[in-house]
Amino acid sequence: MPPQQPRTNARSRRSYDQYCAAARGLDAVGDRWTLLIVRELLAGPRRYTDLHADLPGVSTDVLASRLKDMEQQGLSTRRRLPPPSAAYVYELTGRGRELLPVLQAIAAWGAPALDERRPTDAVRAHWFALPLLRSLAGAGVEGLVQVRLPEGEFHVRVGGDGDSYGEGPAPDAPEVCLALDAETCVAVSRGELTVGEGVRQGRIELSGEGVLAKALLAG
Repeated sequence: MPPQQPRTNARSRRSYDQYCAAARGLDAVGDRWTLLIVRELLAGPRRYTDLHADLPGVSTDVLASRLKDMEQQGLSTRRRLPPPSAAYVYELTGRGRELLPVLQAIAAWGAPALDERRPTDAVRAHWFALPLLRSLAGAGVEGLVQVRLPEGEFHVRVGGDGDSYGEGPAPDAPEVCLALDAETCVAVSRGELTVGEGVRQGRIELSGEGVLAKALLAG
């Protein structure tokens, strides 16, 4: 029997070769680190160095390989910033942004494992955006919320043109600003504590007026 010829297509080597929607999806995003890269890019366009800094543990070779694969799969694109910057950034395509509810579901399923932070755990503030966004969206509120943790800031937008989140300060004036610690943010995300309860217990500082602020305080 002649030896089998090796496949040269990287995508084919990783394919499950199953006519199944779940298998096809995993062909595209099932590799280690891919969905975490999506998590980072859901927060907005990122430079390679920023991605590497916020993905502790990934090697430069693996990160470069995953980004290339994501471009080939139509999940992300790479573009050069206009002058005077000479940097390139990676950003999600519409197809890539459709993975937001997938990551929210995974985050919700994994939330019970956040009972205790291990000494070896890295943490970034915007990593809490995914579960918090899901929690706020489920509460039926709508608007832009700025969130400040000791580890940093992020913002979430619920309702309107669709749910989204970003790292750092909000691009527009937020309707509500929340200040809380990571433990409280996890409790709100898991449905163990509402924003209103957190405010009344002194665990959350809320500033803002209007419909969104009143809705959160009433919770």
